[in-house]
Amino acid sequence: MDTNARRYLAIFFACALAALVLISAVNYRVDPYLLHQWDTPLVQRLRPTYEKLAVWGKTYAVARYRPAIVYIGNSRTEMGLPTKVRALFDGKSVFNSAVSGASIGEAIHLAEHAARVSHVDTMVWGIDAPSFSLELGSAGVEPGLTAGGPAFFARRALLNIKRGLTVDMTQDSWRILSGTYDGVCLSSLALDGQRDQGCITARNHGWVGTARAFTPRLQEFGDGLGPTAPALRAFDASVGTLCRGGTRLRLYINPTHALTLDALYWRGKWAAMEQWQRDLAQLAQRHRSEGCDVRLYDFSGFNSITSEPIPQVTGVREMRYYWEASHYRDNVGHFILARLFGGELPPPADFGVELTESSIAAHQAATRAARERYHAQHAEETAYLRHVLTLPREPK
Repeated sequence: MDTNARRYLAIFFACALAALVLISAVNYRVDPYLLHQWDTPLVQRLRPTYEKLAVWGKTYAVARYRPAIVYIGNSRTEMGLPTKVRALFDGKSVFNSAVSGASIGEAIHLAEHAARVSHVDTMVWGIDAPSFSLELGSAGVEPGLTAGGPAFFARRALLNIKRGLTVDMTQDSWRILSGTYDGVCLSSLALDGQRDQGCITARNHGWVGTARAFTPRLQEFGDGLGPTAPALRAFDASVGTLCRGGTRLRLYINPTHALTLDALYWRGKWAAMEQWQRDLAQLAQRHRSEGCDVRLYDFSGFNSITSEPIPQVTGVREMRYYWEASHYRDNVGHFILARLFGGELPPPADFGVELTESSIAAHQAATRAARERYHAQHAEETAYLRHVLTLPREPK
C-alpha cells in the first residue's frame, strides 16, 4: 500500500471515529430515553406512550435518589402502586422500581440492586403465579445495569455511551432536536417511578380499558410459565439476602381480576397455584423465625374488588378498578398500601389476607368456595372466559 492510500485510509478512519464520538456525545447529552437522569429538567420532557428502556432509567435513578421505600414487581405494580404516599411512611422517600415485563428473576435483580445502592428501609414486592419463573421476562434487565461492585456510576456512564451508538437512539435524539418527537405523557421518573396514568389512557394505547384487551390478557395469564421450583429457590435466597441487610419486606400477591385466577383453574393450574401459596407462606414464616420482618398478603381471588363486572357484561368502556383483566388502577394500589401499612382510607374488609402457615388452609378453602359462587353468580363471565381460553393466541 502506497503512502497516499495509507493517508486516505487514516483520514477515513479518523473521520469515522470522530463521527461516532459526535453521535455518542449528542445522544448522551440529549438522552432521549432518560438513561442517566434523576432530579433534572429532562425528566419532565414529554415522551411517546411507549417508554423505551425504562429499566435503564430506573436502575440509575434509584441509585441517585436512594429512596427509603422501594416497590418491586412487574407492570402490575408499576401501574398500580402509587408513589405520592410519603405520609404513609412518615415522610420517607418512595420510588416505584417495578418494570413492565419483569419475571421474578428480573425482579430479584432489581430488588438486590436497589438494596445495594440505597438504604432501603421497606420493600413492597408484588408477585403473581404466572410470572413467577426465571425463564420468562421481557424487561431487558441486562447484567451491567444491576451488577454489584465499585464505581457504579462510572460503569453506567460507559454503558450509556455504548448505548448511544445505536440507530434508534440517534433517530429519537434527532426527533427531539428537530421538534418532531411525539411526546404525549410524562416519564415514570417524573412520577417517582409510577407509570403516568394519563399515558395509559392515551389514544395510542386503545386496547387499555376496553373489552378487546380482556382476551389477550386472560390468555397471557393462563399461559404463564410460573410458578416454578427454581424461581422459588431464587426468591427464597433473595429474601434472605434482603433480610440480612435489614430491609423490611412486604410481599403481596397481585389483585388481578377474578377471571385471571379462574383462568388458572380452567387451565388445570389451580393445584400448582395453591402449592405455590403454601410454599410462600412457609418461606415467610421461616425467615420471620430467623428475625426477618417479612409479611405475605394475598389480594387475589374472588373479592369485592377483583370481581368487578367486566365490559363484556356491563357494556361500559372503562372499569372502576381495572385497566383490563391483568392490571389494576392505583385506587386499588391505595387499598393495598392501606392493608399493608394502615392509613386513613380503609380497604374493603374482604380485600387482602395475610398468609401464614396457620391461616393458609382456611384461606384456600374460602377461595375455592368463593370461586364456585363466582361461577354461579357470574355465569356470563365464566362462559366468556372458557371460550377465550380456546381461541388462537394473537401474535405479540
